[in-house]
Amino acid sequence: MDPARGDDAVIRDAAVVFEGERISWLGSAGAAPAADRMVDAGGRAMLPGWVDSHTHLVFAGDRSAEFAARMAGESYSAGGIAVTMEATRAAGDYDLTRMLLARRAEAAAGGTTWLETKTGYGLDVEQETRSARIASSVVDDVTYLGAHLVPDGLDGDEYTDLVCGPMLAGVLPYVQWADVFCERGAFTEEQSRRVLTACRDAGLGLRVHGNQLGPGAGVQLAAEFGAASVDHVNYLSAQDIDALAGTWTGWNSSTGTGTPGTVATCLPACDLSTRQPLAPGRELLDAGVEIALASNCNPGTSYTTSMAFCVATAVLQMKLSITEAVRAATYGGALALRRHAGEDADGKRAVGSLAVGHRADAQLLNAPSAAYLAYRPGMPLTGAVWRAGERIAAGKAGA
Repeated sequence: MDPARGDDAVIRDAAVVFEGERISWLGSAGAAPAADRMVDAGGRAMLPGWVDSHTHLVFAGDRSAEFAARMAGESYSAGGIAVTMEATRAAGDYDLTRMLLARRAEAAAGGTTWLETKTGYGLDVEQETRSARIASSVVDDVTYLGAHLVPDGLDGDEYTDLVCGPMLAGVLPYVQWADVFCERGAFTEEQSRRVLTACRDAGLGLRVHGNQLGPGAGVQLAAEFGAASVDHVNYLSAQDIDALAGTWTGWNSSTGTGTPGTVATCLPACDLSTRQPLAPGRELLDAGVEIALASNCNPGTSYTTSMAFCVATAVLQMKLSITEAVRAATYGGALALRRHAGEDADGKRAVGSLAVGHRADAQLLNAPSAAYLAYRPGMPLTGAVWRAGERIAAGKAGA
């Protein structure tokens, strides 16, 4: 099943051939060319590997008490980030790297083959640079999120100067993207605009945390700056949806050609944990906006790497079809990271879909169809995972 293929998403009695780290052939099993080794899937479903385009994995510490309090009725605010900042600053490089590797292995065991993560728990020049360096050694895409929260005791505008200046210079060798938490309790519209402008001028791709805790300027800023994604998107007005839809006028969703717009990344595990309304994925799709699903794995509001859980939630509670949800968790994530196309000779091939020339990232479910992800929610359905042609997991981390 490859939802990037549109109406032809499912090919039955199929075979896929990997050569090195690329897909070299795909079609009817009866016509498959000879191969050195064969894996008989036994009628099980093969999907692209998950592309998790929004995580916060470089952290230390524990916020389970905060979670328990929230479940008991306390409201969520962005201030809990400071708790993780203190623990992360106190951890050594070895421990941060070890924990990040463990989280990467956990995600891979659940079918994730391409992984983004952000900085944002260091929040000074030295610590943000350290987080970016560690992340770049483990994950596939790194996002600079110095504009996550203004640390206690600092002026917001002066801290924004730091984010746009010395801190940006420090992380630049290690990151591909920049993000800003444009939200009450975090960064104002004007501060967010300054961050986006500085990071764009430095050559980074842009993302925005927007409209998570209430209506705000995040979505409109993302559309204005041509950001690759705006993430959370829980509180959207008709004008916000129209602004996002307007970024997709040069894109053909059925052929995957043209210029992609700003992806709306929905984070359903976070929505459940913070008891925010689920992002309006159905309305966004109906308006012509491409969406992604991501785990938002972080210690405060979404401590899971399970993309299968996000897919099940999107189907059961966000009114997405199975095909739409799987597409959002694979091809949609690749779109949000601009990794959806290309067959580059250096190995940076397209991810998030199964097609000749693309990177050989795939997962085999212990089920006959992708429908089982929502039909049997919460069950361990990952049977095998391949990343860049190498079998990396078989239902447990490190296998």
